[in-house]
Amino acid sequence: MYLRYYGLKRHPFHITPDPEFLFLSPSHKEAFAAMVYGIETRKGFITVTGEVGTGKTTVLRAGLEQLRSDKLGVVYFFNPEITFEDLLQNLLKELGQSSKGKKVSWMLDCLHWILINHYRRGCNIVLVIDEAQNMPTATLERLRVLSNLETSTQKLLQVVFVGQPEFDAKLRQHSLRQVAQRIAVRATLEPLGRSESEQYIRHRIACAGGYASRVFSAGAMNTAIKYGRGIPRRLNVLCDNALIAGYASHTKPISSQVIHQVAGDLYAKFSCRYLRWVIPAVGMLALSTCSLDSSPFIQRTATPAVATQAWQADNAQLQQQPTTLGTDNDEDL
Repeated sequence: MYLRYYGLKRHPFHITPDPEFLFLSPSHKEAFAAMVYGIETRKGFITVTGEVGTGKTTVLRAGLEQLRSDKLGVVYFFNPEITFEDLLQNLLKELGQSSKGKKVSWMLDCLHWILINHYRRGCNIVLVIDEAQNMPTATLERLRVLSNLETSTQKLLQVVFVGQPEFDAKLRQHSLRQVAQRIAVRATLEPLGRSESEQYIRHRIACAGGYASRVFSAGAMNTAIKYGRGIPRRLNVLCDNALIAGYASHTKPISSQVIHQVAGDLYAKFSCRYLRWVIPAVGMLALSTCSLDSSPFIQRTATPAVATQAWQADNAQLQQQPTTLGTDNDEDL
């Protein structure tokens, strides 16, 4: 919709996790390295926790992408609200073994045998449990037996728990002390700082083939950072909607006023006032004779070289601008 208008080749602020747009703040870099290390060295239980929208799934996928090989098998559990028996059945099913009607003892023995065979072939099996804070305490407590599936030096199954801070609190329960003691690698994602938030926005625009200074004014950048509160998902939603609003109102670069208006609509319980931006934008799209996204002349992916050139040119232009942000009459939020 707004790609050509702002000189972009891709949508920079999709909320779906995309490893190509991975931005590594210090805490993200630490979590990324910890997870990769824990899986590579077969440490067993690994936890990655952080507030909603801080980028846990993006870091997870980027780490698995780096580790990707024909020797790595990954099993995902996106709905952890299951019993231990159901977890074993589904895990065995993903590994190619039917276990319907079998007892837990049989399933554990079968899983042990399968993992040993994979280990002998040099394969590493990873079980990823997303939204781990929602897993029943009884299921978590019994998961400790999976940590006992090991050789004399390494774990046969790597379990990555991905969850919100409530998961850390849950592990402090007395009944889960044995599970907590088995966690070998822990990583926590923190919200971005002010400087990191600015770098995050510029990074995503550069990866999309654009120049941040041509998309957001200095004041708009400052205002977006304030509303974003250091949460990547919140920044993505705000900036994406600001691009729609700016396109609809023919504002380039986007001003802090546009950010204020969009933020007011987004965070005022989805006020109907937001329709004043969406309807004109959709109307303009309908009147367009051709879709930018389907044009064979538009490069779909920004190469690292293009992204680097965009970043360097943007920084050069930024250094020539006044150092004080908020030049669009930006007020404190």
